[in-house]
Amino acid sequence: MTTAVILGCSGPELSCDEAALFREADPWGFILFRRNVTDLEQLRHLTHALRDSVGWEAPVFVDQEGGTVQRLRPPLARDWADANAQAGGIDAIRLRHRLMAAELRAGGIDGNCAPVIDVAGPDTHPFLQRRIWSADPAEVARLARAAAEAMLDGGVLPVVKHLPGHGAANADTHHDLARCHRSLAELEAHDFIPVRALADLPLGMTSHVVYEALDPDTPATHSATVLGYLRDTLGFDGLLMTDDLNMNALGGALPDRAARAIAAGCDVVLHCSGDLAEMQGVIPECGTLSGKALERAERALAARHKPAPIDIDALSAEFERLTTLGA
Repeated sequence: MTTAVILGCSGPELSCDEAALFREADPWGFILFRRNVTDLEQLRHLTHALRDSVGWEAPVFVDQEGGTVQRLRPPLARDWADANAQAGGIDAIRLRHRLMAAELRAGGIDGNCAPVIDVAGPDTHPFLQRRIWSADPAEVARLARAAAEAMLDGGVLPVVKHLPGHGAANADTHHDLARCHRSLAELEAHDFIPVRALADLPLGMTSHVVYEALDPDTPATHSATVLGYLRDTLGFDGLLMTDDLNMNALGGALPDRAARAIAAGCDVVLHCSGDLAEMQGVIPECGTLSGKALERAERALAARHKPAPIDIDALSAEFERLTTLGA
């Protein structure tokens, strides 16, 4: 039975203890970071070893937004601009993400925790501001749709984040619990517009943000009220993973964080540190995929496919042309 968890590993090679743990737990997927990547041959070997440890083609994710948040760097991938600095319009966005998908697939990665569908605003933390396409919610939705569809065309599963919208929150959740003070009417008229527009996409990631208008005490990742609103009112029916459990926005021990996320309505827990002892504590609290969560997981995997060949040199040249014109 597949455990409702996505796990990291500690380094560029899978250890015997990690392989044994993954074989026993059968996590739904894996996630990689800079610590896991040295060169293309090594990356291919690692992604193969991860899938071999569970005995099936489990998805392997990475955070490859570009700019500030980009795990693969040259020569494995080009240095992509931050979202708020990307020139060239929607056609450049499509090319950017189709090329990005090719870079990821070359190393055996078939899931990307992107695009960010948060909307920039006066309270947006600077770390997040750089990663956001626009202050216009309709434009965020339009560009994020182009990015997501280009990645799907390239055989990479997109993960929209951070649901139901992080832009109006006032902190970086890697370090602190963020709060959103906007009324529900304000959220509906602004921050939730991209969520509704992209509710059909196969995967999404929660935010560790308190939405005071919905639940004044609990961040979305742990709030049945917020996640119920995301599902029932905003219409998102994709597989819902947590943002990283290790982030300081969440309180309590890691096993408790995992259990609370599943109880609140998250389908899959994301644990990124690669710490073996932490994983051993988290896994039992995640449970196995079943019911609607299993249905969503199966739909997500069904959206993953082998991409058609592309002329990378030609697409790269067109991307350069568009971004030069739009600079």
